[in-house]
Amino acid sequence: MYEEEEKDRNIGRVGKSGGEEVEETFCKVHGTSKKNGVEATQRVFLYPQSPKVSSIVSKGYRTGYHFQPPKNWINGPMYYNGIYHEFYQYNPNGSVWGNIVWGHSVSTDLINWIRLEPAIEGNTPSDINGCWTGSATILTGDQPVIIYTGADTEKRQVQNIVLPKNRSDPYLREWTKPKNNPLIEPVGPGLNSNQFRDPTTGWIGPDGLWRIAVGAELNGYSAALLYKSKDFMQWTRVDHPLYSSNASIMWECPDFFAVLPGKNNGLDLSAAIPNGAKHVLKMSLDSCDKYMIGVYDLKRDMFVPDTVLDDRRLWLRIDYGNYYASKSFFDSKKGRRIIWGWTNETDSTSDDAIPRTIWLDGDGKRLLQWPIEEVESLRRNEVSHQGLELKKDVEIDFELTSIDAADPFDPSWLLDTEKHCREADASVRGGLGPFGLVVLASDNMDEHTTVHFRVYKSDQKYMVLLCSDLRRSSLRPGLYTPAYGGFFEYDLEKEKKISLRTLIDRSAVESFGGGGRACIMARVYPAAVVDGATHMYAFNNGSSTVKVSQLKAWSMTRAQVNVKKG
Repeated sequence: MYEEEEKDRNIGRVGKSGGEEVEETFCKVHGTSKKNGVEATQRVFLYPQSPKVSSIVSKGYRTGYHFQPPKNWINGPMYYNGIYHEFYQYNPNGSVWGNIVWGHSVSTDLINWIRLEPAIEGNTPSDINGCWTGSATILTGDQPVIIYTGADTEKRQVQNIVLPKNRSDPYLREWTKPKNNPLIEPVGPGLNSNQFRDPTTGWIGPDGLWRIAVGAELNGYSAALLYKSKDFMQWTRVDHPLYSSNASIMWECPDFFAVLPGKNNGLDLSAAIPNGAKHVLKMSLDSCDKYMIGVYDLKRDMFVPDTVLDDRRLWLRIDYGNYYASKSFFDSKKGRRIIWGWTNETDSTSDDAIPRTIWLDGDGKRLLQWPIEEVESLRRNEVSHQGLELKKDVEIDFELTSIDAADPFDPSWLLDTEKHCREADASVRGGLGPFGLVVLASDNMDEHTTVHFRVYKSDQKYMVLLCSDLRRSSLRPGLYTPAYGGFFEYDLEKEKKISLRTLIDRSAVESFGGGGRACIMARVYPAAVVDGATHMYAFNNGSSTVKVSQLKAWSMTRAQVNVKKG
């Protein structure tokens, strides 16, 4: 990622103004609520924006088991010799861009983390103006290497590497820079030297050469440029991109990996890829992470998408909420692919990150994601079909007794799902839905966040909408409180049930709908969290009956995240 790009991403993320009073009747609470059947009226006041105050320093809002730096701003994860390494862009002196270094933390379980000294700092001509996003690769002979973008003395974006100083150190605390940095410079026709960054993890092709892709602007369009090398030191640009598109200008943080339809085990891109495997090209743009599924044509050394959509608003998304610059890696310990992204604090410029297992749905059309299984080690005090006070991890299955009542689907909604979630919120009665959860609710419902579904019928298929509505999440002024939403196809005639899992971690509400077909990461800051008086309810505001066939919830213990240096 890059300073100017991040400034652009934050434009428009301001609080609402005018002091307008909004009155809305909230839907009846059904199922396991302590206030079963009670209808509440809420009054929400919209305040003018106030100066931003960081929540990351607040014990009330600081997450308990999502990864965060010790303070301030929060790239390339890696598993090596029994240790997980998380490298992250980090300003040790402030919660804004500038003085960016690579922070470094290590873990044995992806949950509890030890903070180390920074791995990379800008102290050479090729990175003196910033050490930005990159990736870690394990080379032949068990040699770790990090390739990253630096801003040189001319503020061009160039690609550099670092190597561990002592491979026998289990934590790989110190890293050294070869004298021949930068290895790749922004040269060539049509290449913008200020839009050339974020190299991917390397992989080996059938010719035995290493490959990486670098996000770039090429001839005014977005591209993942392809480079080859024998030794990871001398690189040659291939005469064509891995893939390019005229639908956008620049892709940040590209990622490229292989997946097997219907298999949740991961694949090492440098190993032999099984027959029937697909490839995924992920890119960061429009303040979110999007992706394409296709095949890697080895003869042409090109990625070929299964479907090409000219309107990038219709591209598939990793997450439909506050989630950006994700990076995946192959976890050789458990044979899975883990994706890690960051979500910025919406009341400051700090952020944290979330690990998920990621794989391809059986139909080959969509990626599925689920929290890493290690998160479950934090579960305590399970409740099932009982009154729900605040619980931090909730799994619930909604059983549809009839699917004939589904309202018709309008394809134009796909162009702006947030708008549709605002207009068809939890108070708007439909055929099948809205139904879901109310979380982080105050006693009088002045503050609450809804995570809910709606089901629509489209031709021969059903489209399910997952919304995470933050507009009533907090009475605090100056917050960004959208209504996030994403659609996914679902075979309701076969499944009959729609699952929802929601992780609630103080200011983080992370939801996985339909077995991980749609994911929404949200940041909320209700006063009730600090006061310790929040509630959770299940509800159905549709005309058709929806049963809660399973509901389980757990309290979560706090993980040890960057509390001390190793």
